[in-house]
Amino acid sequence: MERIDIAANKKAFRDYEILETLEAGIELFGSEVKSLRQAKASLVDSFARIEKGEAFVYNIDISAYAQASYQNVEPKRTRRLLLHRHQIQKLDEKMSQKGFALIPLKLYFNQRGVAKIDLGLAKGKKAYDKRDDIKRRESQREMRRILKTRKR
Repeated sequence: MERIDIAANKKAFRDYEILETLEAGIELFGSEVKSLRQAKASLVDSFARIEKGEAFVYNIDISAYAQASYQNVEPKRTRRLLLHRHQIQKLDEKMSQKGFALIPLKLYFNQRGVAKIDLGLAKGKKAYDKRDDIKRRESQREMRRILKTRKR
């Protein structure tokens, strides 16, 4: 069994410069896991913080599982991240610097079927950085297109 992707935060790579990534577990209830198995999750506008020695993720939208009835929980509730103490301390040190944020990049099930989340230590991009990225991407696309026509 391979890794099964559930949701990805595509805007994160556009809006932030990802400096480092980290895999973390996420504390979920049973109905949330069943909803994730149906790929009913969104990472849009989600972020993570470290508070009182624990890591939490905010605004992940995991839709309610239809068959769960009274056991359903709030879709955008705050969820605890499962990290080792030394990982949390390292992240806290890095995030204390100005301009850094902890952004969820991907939500997936690993080979063992456990829900995991990829976090990125990110620094916000300025508007001119975004424009430079677009120019670079367009020029690479143009070069690939020219090379493709030359090979024929």
